[in-house]
Amino acid sequence: MFAAVIGILLLVLSAQVVKFRLKYKKGLGVTDDRDFEAAVRAHANLVEYAPLGLLMLAIAELNGVSSTLIYWTGMALVVGRILHAFGMINGRGGTHWARMIGILLTWLAILVTALLLLWNVWQVYG
Repeated sequence: MFAAVIGILLLVLSAQVVKFRLKYKKGLGVTDDRDFEAAVRAHANLVEYAPLGLLMLAIAELNGVSSTLIYWTGMALVVGRILHAFGMINGRGGTHWARMIGILLTWLAILVTALLLLWNVWQVYG
């Protein structure tokens, strides 16, 4: 479920970037349009954080971590990514409450999942 929602978000953000690329006939890089740059960074930031978070969640689930912990951590990751993208685009790359909350939720989800994985390894091998 988490990967599906993030996949849809990726397509929405990709469409935003394509819209600007077509508008400015710019196949690579960005112009000095702040909205264009924010769209590219919102897309790139999702690609930078989401794969690791999803991979870690999948490994934790396969290792038998509680489904309740997987669910809530996954929800934090997804909500964080949605908020970050919303804040990045609506804040035009500047400070925005959704961007800040989004990155904090993303970092929290990755940290919690990392700790769950380390705890899982310690229980098995410790």
